[in-house]
Amino acid sequence: MGSCLVEQAVARGHRVTAQTRTVARIRETAAVHVVAGSPDDEAFLRRHLAGHDAAVLCIGIGGIGTTTLFSDTTGALIAAMRENGVTRLVAITGIGAGDTRGHGGWFYNHVIFPLFTRNRYADKDRQEAMIQQSDLDWTIVRPAPFAARAGTGLLQVVTDIPPGLQLRSIQRSEVAAFILDILEGGKFIRQKPFIGHC
Repeated sequence: MGSCLVEQAVARGHRVTAQTRTVARIRETAAVHVVAGSPDDEAFLRRHLAGHDAAVLCIGIGGIGTTTLFSDTTGALIAAMRENGVTRLVAITGIGAGDTRGHGGWFYNHVIFPLFTRNRYADKDRQEAMIQQSDLDWTIVRPAPFAARAGTGLLQVVTDIPPGLQLRSIQRSEVAAFILDILEGGKFIRQKPFIGHC
């Protein structure tokens, strides 16, 4: 997700500082400054946030066990943003956080979430609460399950989730474009858009 976002941001003319734990994963260019460090290291984040207009938090894990990575990183990032006077934050959580739980289609709701992602979403719920309690100009983006192929129909963007709504898929490129659109347009501040295809 992060690599896709960086690629689209550069294509739109933005300069990006990309945090990574493994430098080889992102290529440094004139428009992309790559910094290696832990995403929950507040001092590291403070050093690299100065002069930026916004921060986008899109981190992931591979394991299925309990974690505090999302909440630990969020706490460090919020503190570093305050220190540097950066007020605009977009964080990607996903289907299963807050009131999106149960809205990802049968397979996701009954197989993927209970067997594979429920522990990370317990921490993403803590992450979302921390962001909402902050004084930042935040947006929490909750994508539907990622898919390799484009979904059918228009992209749905919902902030008040009706009963029965199921958003079953979204491509990473669509999420990246949505994030850049809301950053450039100043949209969805202090909102939690749920996005995907029915």
